[in-house]
Amino acid sequence: MKPVYKRILLKLSGEVLAGSKGTGIDFDKVIEVCKSVKECADLGVQVAIVVGGGNFWRGRSGGKMDRTRADHMGMLATSINALALADALEQLGVTARVQTAIEMRQIAEPYIRNKAVRHLEKGRVVIFGCGTGNPFFSTDTAAALRAAEIGADVIFKATNVDGVFDSDPKLNPDAKKFDELSHFDVLKNGLHVMDSTAASLCMDNSIEIVVFNLDRPENIVKAVTGEHIGTVVK
Repeated sequence: MKPVYKRILLKLSGEVLAGSKGTGIDFDKVIEVCKSVKECADLGVQVAIVVGGGNFWRGRSGGKMDRTRADHMGMLATSINALALADALEQLGVTARVQTAIEMRQIAEPYIRNKAVRHLEKGRVVIFGCGTGNPFFSTDTAAALRAAEIGADVIFKATNVDGVFDSDPKLNPDAKKFDELSHFDVLKNGLHVMDSTAASLCMDNSIEIVVFNLDRPENIVKAVTGEHIGTVVK
């Protein structure tokens, strides 16, 4: 197998790491995902990861709580997931570094773009926690921002459906799946690939997005080697 991308940014939702439990961390599921990340790294692909925190907390679920504080709690949740991913990767023999947009020096490096790129060049997997470090911005936006900063060839958006559809396939059995879309199509039609801020950032920086199902973690390797899966946005 030969990779078609040199440097990728993998966007993982926190819910993926919860597995069938729905909340918290299912470490067996984390290991399963990280085995595919290891396969990519073994092929010589440079891998960066942005992880969400929805398995612990979502800022918008804070109810009457101040939105800024609720979002800060969500950022801290992502750092827990980032540490779990790093631990799983290291157990598999992959060198990993966690960088966070909010400084917590005792447990992770602060996000420094040049240092992140150097880690990638040395074959280390870099996991970005705490989103952008700012409230009101999603981890999808963090993925778009980090991908642009580190010069990633593509964003892999790993979800719980097989790509991008014209309606929710879980509610509409006749939902139509798109094989390929433009960034403009996504924004114009309000398709739920990423939020509009993230989608605009990808469009402005010509960043390709591949959306696929992570119920089968081997899809990460298939996407890296150019097999057509899910939906491509470019």
